[in-house]
Amino acid sequence: MAPLIEIISIITSAVIMLIIVQFIIGLLFAFNVVSPSNDFLMQVYRSINALLDPILRPIRRILPDTGAIDFSPLVLIIGLQILDTIIRSLA
Repeated sequence: MAPLIEIISIITSAVIMLIIVQFIIGLLFAFNVVSPSNDFLMQVYRSINALLDPILRPIRRILPDTGAIDFSPLVLIIGLQILDTIIRSLA
């Protein structure tokens, strides 16, 4: 049972890191620190979006529209942390 819990913990940590990287790259593009014409960074950003969009889309449908701010990554991070805590406490 312990290896399964560790695998779930690693996966949740990896998803959280992807969300943080997506957020940072988005900020870099938004504040023109890095140009969106940077092909490498744009490809990394699109790849992370392609991975996270199926997870974030149902959360975005549930949350109210807040304009330019997307709270779905924050909700996902909190949900993953709660899931990880529950699974670790059950073990």
